Amino acid sequence: MNDSGELIENGQKTDEPVGRGHPESELLKIRMSKIKHKIAIISGKGGVGKSLVTVNLAMALAMRGRNGRVGVLDADIHGPCVPKMLGMKGTRLVSGPPGVFPAIGPLNIKVVSMDFLLPSDDSPVIWRGPLKMGAIRQFLSEFAWGDLDYLLIDLPPGTGDESLSVLQLLPDMDGVIIVTIPSEVSQGVVKKAVTFARKMGVPILGIVENMSSMVCPHCGEFIDVFSVGGGEKVANDMDISLLGTIPLDPRISTAMDAGAPFIVSEPDSPAAKAFEAIVEKIEEKTEM
Repeated sequence: MNDSGELIENGQKTDEPVGRGHPESELLKIRMSKIKHKIAIISGKGGVGKSLVTVNLAMALAMRGRNGRVGVLDADIHGPCVPKMLGMKGTRLVSGPPGVFPAIGPLNIKVVSMDFLLPSDDSPVIWRGPLKMGAIRQFLSEFAWGDLDYLLIDLPPGTGDESLSVLQLLPDMDGVIIVTIPSEVSQGVVKKAVTFARKMGVPILGIVENMSSMVCPHCGEFIDVFSVGGGEKVANDMDISLLGTIPLDPRISTAMDAGAPFIVSEPDSPAAKAFEAIVEKIEEKTEM
C-alpha cells in the first residue's frame, strides 16, 4: 500500500484480492500468530456507537495492565473515525524493515486506519469491494503489529465486504461483539448480524447495548430515552450473552469529539464503570 492508499502488488496497482498461497497470505499468518486474542466489533446498522464502544473497550483493556499490548484496526474504509476519538488526527504512518508500523495512541494503543492514508479530511474513498478487501488484507499482513494481547477490529455497519473480509481472513478469531441500542428498529437489524456471524462460523461473545438510558445531570436518576431492555430481549431471543448496557451521558460526545476517550476522562461515571464491567466479561470469555 502506498502513501495515497492505493493497493500495490509487485509494483502494480491491483483491485483484486490476494488468493490463498500468496506470500502475503503467509505474512498475514505470521503477523496474526503474535496476537493472542482477535475480536471484531460489529453492528447491524449505523448510528449505534460501535466505534465509541470499540475505542473505550480498547482503552479499558490497556488500563488493565496491557499498556502497549492492545491494538485497534479501524476497518471502516469509507468512514474511519477511530483516530478522531483517540486524538490521533493528522498522524502519519512510518515504515521500517519489518513493514509499516501502526500509529501509537493513548496508553500506547497501536492503531491502523484508512484515515492515516488520506490527504485531507474531505477526501472520500471511492472504492468497490475488491479494493476494500485488499486494503483490509494489507492492514493485517503488511503492518508490523508485534506482540499483542488484544486486537479489536472496528467494522462498518452491516454484513458487507469489510465484515466478510475480516471474518474470512481470521478464521481463528475469538469472536464478535455486537453493538445495539434499545430501539425495536435496531433489535431487528441486530438479529441479522447474529445470523451472519453464525453462518460464518464465528463465535459471538455477546451483545453490548449502548445508549440504554440516560443519567439525569440534575437528580442522578436514570431516564429511559428510547425504550427498555432491547439488548436483553435480543440476547434472550438469539440465545447469546448480554455483556452489558452503557448509559447515555452528554460528556461522552464531548470527550470523544475532543479526542479524549471517555473512560479516561470520566473514570467514575456510570458509563465508564459499565465499560469496565464489560471488559471483565470479555476477559473471562477469552482467557478461560
